[in-house]
Amino acid sequence: MVTPPVSPPPGTPSRRKMQQGASAALYAALVLLALWIIRDFIPAVGWACVIAIALWPLLRKIDCHAWFQGRTTLIAAILTAGIALLVVLPVGLGIVQASHEVHDLLAWFKGVQENGIPMPDIVHHLPFGSEQVATWWQTNLAQPLRQSPAMKGLHGNAVVTFSRHFGARAAHGVMVFAFMLVTLFVIFQAGPRLSGALHKGAQRAFGSNGAQLLTRMTAAVRGTVAGLVVVGIGEGALLGVAYAVTGVPHVALLAFVTAIAAMLPFCAPLVFCASALWLFVQGSVAAALGLIVCGFVIVFIAEHFVRPVIIGNSTRLPFLLVLFGILGGVETFGILGLFIGPALMTVLMVLWTDFVR
Repeated sequence: MVTPPVSPPPGTPSRRKMQQGASAALYAALVLLALWIIRDFIPAVGWACVIAIALWPLLRKIDCHAWFQGRTTLIAAILTAGIALLVVLPVGLGIVQASHEVHDLLAWFKGVQENGIPMPDIVHHLPFGSEQVATWWQTNLAQPLRQSPAMKGLHGNAVVTFSRHFGARAAHGVMVFAFMLVTLFVIFQAGPRLSGALHKGAQRAFGSNGAQLLTRMTAAVRGTVAGLVVVGIGEGALLGVAYAVTGVPHVALLAFVTAIAAMLPFCAPLVFCASALWLFVQGSVAAALGLIVCGFVIVFIAEHFVRPVIIGNSTRLPFLLVLFGILGGVETFGILGLFIGPALMTVLMVLWTDFVR
């Protein structure tokens, strides 16, 4: 006769270990289930957390002011509205500026469809490859673009498909931005109570080392935001001067677009190279070459020296780890990885330091 297994009596160490293991498994399963349910909103929450970490010192200063004490909802509303305006106003100004150019752009496009794009005289004066460029230009661009081989692949279905994908991505971006603002308002409204609760929870779960690690990670995110924004604004301002000197039109708008692009690693060249191409087509070869050389020098210094130093000083990370964290984070997590990467590199550095002690 088989004797059934006897469970440990209540209160014994083995019974408590079983209960703790079961509770940990249940908690992990519930957390994973909750994350799976809100998976579409995780980017919005991530962006809200990044912005909240960057602005947390400002929030504490405002909260300590006598006039704002106890008015957490007002503080949250002001900061959230400020973030919304920082995004909406530039985008709106860009749309307005672009709408002013639509009429001229449509007229130009209609003209090149009927007559083609005349080949600039500078092509004949190229130091090498002038014959090949001239032949390609005459074949693809100099004749009416309706009959150009370069335009045959742009059929109606491709344009419609691209428009649908662009519209879907734009709608998704607007949704993420809206939920990000709502999440950001809630975080700001919680105020210092949320910071204290997170610190206490990390200390209870992982000890004092876990709380210090959380503090270092937030410093890494804050330093990354400062490095991206400061360097991006600096690159936009310097290249704005270069645009003005070389005669590129719409200097202010291009400088703003360059500053936004420069906040992403190695994206500023897309803007100033397009501007240099416009100068080249207009026949200003010296100005185009000068803009390209000036742009790449500014980007090289900013991306390889200034930005890693700003981020590294705030996180105490070596230059190589900062660079790997930024580039690897972008490749793995997209734009949000700009902030996740250095934070994870900070964790790696702290763990290594504790291991070799």
